[in-house]
Amino acid sequence: MIVARQLAGRSLGLDTRERACSPYARFMRPMRADLPASALSAAARGPVAPPRLPGITAVGQLCGDGSHELESGYTRLRDGEARVAIATPMPGCSAEMVDWWFGWHAEDPVRYKLWHPGAHVHACWVEDADPTARGRARYVGRTSLVDEYLGSNLGRFAIRFVAPVSLGLSEAALDARSGATAVCARVGLVELPLDVGYLVHHVRPAGDGVEMRSRFWLGGPHAAVRGAGRLGGAVGRAVSRWVRPSERDALDLLVHCAEEMAHLATILPDIHAIHGGE
Repeated sequence: MIVARQLAGRSLGLDTRERACSPYARFMRPMRADLPASALSAAARGPVAPPRLPGITAVGQLCGDGSHELESGYTRLRDGEARVAIATPMPGCSAEMVDWWFGWHAEDPVRYKLWHPGAHVHACWVEDADPTARGRARYVGRTSLVDEYLGSNLGRFAIRFVAPVSLGLSEAALDARSGATAVCARVGLVELPLDVGYLVHHVRPAGDGVEMRSRFWLGGPHAAVRGAGRLGGAVGRAVSRWVRPSERDALDLLVHCAEEMAHLATILPDIHAIHGGE
């Protein structure tokens, strides 16, 4: 994967000004949330056979009852595609809170740092928000530019949020009555006009909160030049050797996602209780 340089004025953790002036600094907590047992098991197991993790064409199955045969794991295909899956319990949280978070997280870099204090450096929106929008409508159609560490590598990514139905998920299964939602996005690079994959965070009721089932499909057939249509797909596949995720990249992503979502579950109810109207 392409690794970005550290940008001047951006740092891991809160700087002196942020600690003193940000209204969100009170929510900065050390990374103490334990990884789900499934994530620890997946990391220890290593890569699995590719058929055990469905491709993006099967994404609609997330809206069905039950669970996949494998909810946490990673693999790499011969064509360069990497697939990652991770399931995270989020007690005390709701789908509505998750949708609110994804519309709120990139308005201020401090908010993004709260999410993963050990890896998140900076985030900002490309587009302005519709001040009247709520829920999923607050982030779908917008792009979040993020600087974050995956393992020891700092990357800059463009996360363009898209409607779940555009990837094949059922709107009926994600309406307000379902208690479920799905955060879907096209993942690209900031420093090159390349889209490199897709992500889906499917959230459904579980226990005294929700369960987030995250899926990533990166590299291989998913690479395309941003905004160039069919030609972009062809060119993207030709240059995808520069953005081919390795098995190590996939493992780093699995651990990163497990860490950030487990940590989010510990802070989201408190932040939403105070700032949920913003």
